[in-house]
Amino acid sequence: MSDRHPLFIPLILVGGLIFGFGLGFSHMARPEVVINFLLFEDLGLPFVMFGAAIVSGIAFAVMPRIRDSAPLTGNRYERRLKPFDKNVLVGGAIFGVGWGLSGICPGAAYASLGVGNITILWALAGMFIGAYAQGYARS
Repeated sequence: MSDRHPLFIPLILVGGLIFGFGLGFSHMARPEVVINFLLFEDLGLPFVMFGAAIVSGIAFAVMPRIRDSAPLTGNRYERRLKPFDKNVLVGGAIFGVGWGLSGICPGAAYASLGVGNITILWALAGMFIGAYAQGYARS
């Protein structure tokens, strides 16, 4: 897209760095913390998730009232809802099983590399192979 702001890519990088730092700082990039949450032994994860949801919710509610379009892309603010169908249920179940088995979601897996968890590369390889297999099966 040629109408993107020149700072689009650098700001995406900065946002990713902040996200990764936050995951590392809150210890959410450690699979054992996620597994302890899934076993109801550590309830710190919901506080991190709710904090992110509150900030995102405020941004999604306020920004369309302030501006007609996103400042960096020029795209109009609009809701893009995906229908709740069989694919969402099956995909969500598969994602949940993978999350429970590996103890980490895709975003936190990358941050986990930053805190020195090299064995997470196995989970990342599985995520890439699974995504490729799903794309191949769909095509």
